[in-house]
Amino acid sequence: MHPEEELTSAAATGNTERVNILLQNGVNVNGVNRFQRTPLQVMMMGSTPVARLLLEHGADPNLRDSTTGTTPLHDAARTGYLETVRLLVEFQADAQATDNNNRRPIDLAQLNGHQEVVHFLQSL
Repeated sequence: MHPEEELTSAAATGNTERVNILLQNGVNVNGVNRFQRTPLQVMMMGSTPVARLLLEHGADPNLRDSTTGTTPLHDAARTGYLETVRLLVEFQADAQATDNNNRRPIDLAQLNGHQEVVHFLQSL
């Protein structure tokens, strides 16, 4: 398996230990899988340890999905993972970024009923 493919797979399944090993071995944290998605874009949103590890190794929190225009912050806000939202913002994720439908992360949190995420993003 291609190293970037392995890293995105480990991130998607929340395998913190495997993500760490691959990063320690020099796999590109912003490398893309066969679907042109980075580990941060496909990570298990509820896995804050994986998110922290990727971000500490230089993952770009503002890379957009080539199809939807969403960023990882859009995904975390849409799914309601407050700790992941906080972490992304801590690592300079743009809370005002808009997707291809002109929606910001706060809009997706609101649409999906994640009030604690909405309140946090409003406080920025």
